[in-house]
Amino acid sequence: MTLMEFCGCTFIAFGPPFGLFVFTIARDPLRVIVLITSGFFWLLSLLLSSILWYAVVPLRDKLAFGLVFSVIFQELFRFFFYKLLRKADEGLQKVSQQGQDQHVTPKDISNKHIMAYVSGLGFGILSGAFSLVNVLADMVGPGTIGIHGDSEYFFLASAFLTLCFVLLHTFWGIVFFNAFDKKQYIYVVLVVASHMLVSCLSLLNQRGAENSQNYLGSIIPSYIIMLIMAVVAFYKAGGSLSNLKAAMTCHSTTRYAVD
Repeated sequence: MTLMEFCGCTFIAFGPPFGLFVFTIARDPLRVIVLITSGFFWLLSLLLSSILWYAVVPLRDKLAFGLVFSVIFQELFRFFFYKLLRKADEGLQKVSQQGQDQHVTPKDISNKHIMAYVSGLGFGILSGAFSLVNVLADMVGPGTIGIHGDSEYFFLASAFLTLCFVLLHTFWGIVFFNAFDKKQYIYVVLVVASHMLVSCLSLLNQRGAENSQNYLGSIIPSYIIMLIMAVVAFYKAGGSLSNLKAAMTCHSTTRYAVD
């Protein structure tokens, strides 16, 4: 039973991100490099957050204190990675033009939305891995949660929230990079504010053992914010209703032709 729960929650949290990686990133070496590098930048933000938490002894037991500064450091390092990518654009184009690998193309590099998407996914995957790995380790057993009065929905809620954060980081990356490219700084504020809001909503999960509805109080608003950011990222990446309709029409035509 514990193994089934482990597999189910793992697939919930990391199934969609794994699919995105396999179908959109894995075959392109340059995207893999950007993904790994962005994940390293997220780790640096985690390191600084940990140092600050350890240094401020009186506030170590205040989860909200660490959470707020963790969000700030993550967004700062997202900005640092944005600056790094923009400075590396010219060099990456030279490498792609001289490289022999057929998957490294100047077109991919010139499309800034692709790099923003990849970097956002890198942030999200590392964030999700570090937030859920200890929970997954306990999930294998022995025993199961809920015996001593804890909520039996803890593992499931953790998996869904992890998935939400992975996808949110992906959308935040697209919106964040586009905002600086076009100097629309209101969207930078939107990214930081929504990140802070969703993170603070997760504090409600501390009372999940008392009332399982507290999990819904954090999960439902988080997914609503995720859908809003998905729409914003879609339009910022150049999407539109007409493009979406054209893609659906093309897909339907291709399906009927194959049938």
